[in-house]
Amino acid sequence: MFLSEEADQFELPVHETGFTHEELEELLSFLESNEPVSPNSGSEISTRAVSFIESNEPVSPNYGSEGLTRAVYSADERKKRRMVSNRESAKRSRWRKKMHLENITDEVNHLSIENQQLKNRVNWVVNQYHIVWRENEELRSESVALWAKLADLYRTLATMQPR
Repeated sequence: MFLSEEADQFELPVHETGFTHEELEELLSFLESNEPVSPNSGSEISTRAVSFIESNEPVSPNYGSEGLTRAVYSADERKKRRMVSNRESAKRSRWRKKMHLENITDEVNHLSIENQQLKNRVNWVVNQYHIVWRENEELRSESVALWAKLADLYRTLATMQPR
């Protein structure tokens, strides 16, 4: 099935104008006929089509219920709107970048403090290790001295005992 045959089967509004396929064909036939068109001319053209032809602006799909036309912007207006939109987007981007930088700075500060605390703790543990190591060395040397005294006492005792 061809695209044009599919378009004839479905009565979906056309995206840009809000008109159905039949309404567009009706508009084209009246525009090609060069006949003056007015709502009271007795022709079969719809009120929406007459409104579209007279205003030369697209009509919203809910024209009858809303009574409003869709805004169409000139190239300058689109450029101005795009510039404003770009400025707002850039402003949001700068704000996000600033927030990200502040978050990273806060994290760096927090990690620096935590790092300093861990360094202090390591220094304390190293100092405690040195204190315990010195005490252990003193106890070992005292133990060696006591073992030497004990050995002397055993020898003295052994010499004093009769055999």
